[in-house]
Parts: sequence; C-alpha cells; structure tokens
Amino acid sequence: MDATLEEVVRVVRETGGLKELNPDADFYDQGFSSVSALQLLIEVEEQFGVTIPDDAFVKARSARDLAALVSNLKGSGAP
Repeated sequence: MDATLEEVVRVVRETGGLKELNPDADFYDQGFSSVSALQLLIEVEEQFGVTIPDDAFVKARSARDLAALVSNLKGSGAP
C-alpha cells in the first residue's frame, strides 16, 4: 500500500470510527452517511492540502479511489 493510500485509509477510519477498513470497500457500505462523507471530504482536503471537486468526490466511493484522486490532484498542481 502506498503512503497516500495508507494515509487516506487512516483518515477514513478515524472519520468513520472504523477499526478496520478494506481500501476497496464502499464508504456507504461501511456506514458512512452524507454528513460523515462531508466530514471526510473536509478532513482529506485539510490533510493533503487539495481542493476536491464535488463531482469527483462523489465518484470516489472507496479509500483507494479517494487516494488516487488525491494523488492526481497533488500531481497536477491543483489547489
């Protein structure tokens, strides 16, 4: 698991109050609500210094998807 994925998994687990998390598990199947997903979005943006477009965040339904999105945003120089 790469460093970005490990860190995203950690943030997802902390935000969702999860002891374990399969990186490919859908957030909503793990008990996330729209409110907790919004909290996750804010945490990830703060932790990684990126701004995630709403439409992209909605499509990123797992920690692996979210980590790839963060990596792409950081690599593109996007804020």
